[in-house]
Parts: sequence; structure tokens; C-alpha cells
Amino acid sequence: MADTMKLYSYWRSQASYRVRIALHLKGLKSETVSLDLIKGDQFDAAYRALNSEMVVPTLIDGAGPPLVQSLAILEYIDEAHPQPPLLPSDIRARAHTRALAQMVAMDAHPFVVPRVRKYLEQELKLDEPTRAKWLRHWLEEASRSVEETLARHPRSRFCCGDQVTISDVCLVPHFVTAKMLCGVGLDAYPTAQRIFETCMQMDAFAATHPLKQPGAGSH
Repeated sequence: MADTMKLYSYWRSQASYRVRIALHLKGLKSETVSLDLIKGDQFDAAYRALNSEMVVPTLIDGAGPPLVQSLAILEYIDEAHPQPPLLPSDIRARAHTRALAQMVAMDAHPFVVPRVRKYLEQELKLDEPTRAKWLRHWLEEASRSVEETLARHPRSRFCCGDQVTISDVCLVPHFVTAKMLCGVGLDAYPTAQRIFETCMQMDAFAATHPLKQPGAGSH
């Protein structure tokens, strides 16, 4: 693998935030290439050659094919750099950890990304209040599901025990996105809020926050 990875990212991208957190947790350095998804940088032919979906993130690591899809990238990083582990050793716990991560990364996030928001506006001609209602619905559905699941084991420091896992790596960006897009806080989700606040005390989560990325605050 190359000494320095290259991460194609967008400052507000929830999926890119997940990868930044994981890289930081593993102590891995990466060069960040910032794309502006609102301006359409992702449609450039050179980037499309790297990622046919024309989304972020894309991780370049050595001579192999580009790595895409944040959950797949997280597991790649964890397998290539096993310490500290991002998945529990117990197979049942691993399934639970993946399920929590997927509640936000697969069941909510795809509904609120820029290309979906653009389609709602330009193709379906939905006005801004209706689009905002759409975003809030899917973000709150995921938040509720995660909270109810976490509340069954309320004494864990993190989502799945006392070590950070991919579920925490996905939980924090979800709630950051909910706040930035819709102003949705965590007061209604006390278990998730406690875990979120614990994570944000760690540099891996705080230093990689979207508002600390190149281009932050635009659009």
C-alpha cells in the first residue's frame, strides 16, 4: 500500500466523515482532495473514471482499483490495519454493530444526499418546505430506530460496548448531518446523545468534523 492515501471528499459529506474518522482512529495519513458536490465537481470525467457513481468518498490506496462506498472502505481499512479494531471479535456482536451502522448509513443517508435533494427539486418540482419535510422524516426515522436499539443496552460507553466500532463511526456523522441539514438536535435521543458526546471528546471525531474541512460553510 502507498505511504499516503488519497481521499476524495466533500466537506459536508456524511459518508466522507465516516472515512475520515476511521483513518484518524487508525493513525493513518491521507491527502484530501476536496470536491464541491453542489457545483458538480463529481461529474468531471477524471473523477468519473475513479468512481462511476460520481459520489464521495473515494479512497486511493496503492496501485489497486479505487475504493468506493464508505461502509466497504471502513471494513477495508479495518482489515488492512487491524489495530485498534472497529468490529468486535464475537460474531453476534459484529452483526449487531453492522446493523446499527446500516440503520443510518443505508436506511436514512441515501434519502438526504445532494443528488436526491436535487432530484426532488428539479425533477419532482417539490418546494423547499416539502423537501425539508422529506429530509427530516428520514433522519428522524433513523434516529428513533437507533435510539430504541441502543436503549436496550444503556450502560455501554459506546454503541457496542466500551470500544469505538463502525456503529459509532456512522452514528456521529448521522447526527451531525441531522443538525446541519434540518437543525435536529439529540434531546429526544438520550442514549444516542450520551454516546455522541463521548465520541466527540475524542480527537478522531472532533478533528475530522465537517466544519473543520476545506470549503466548510459553503452552500
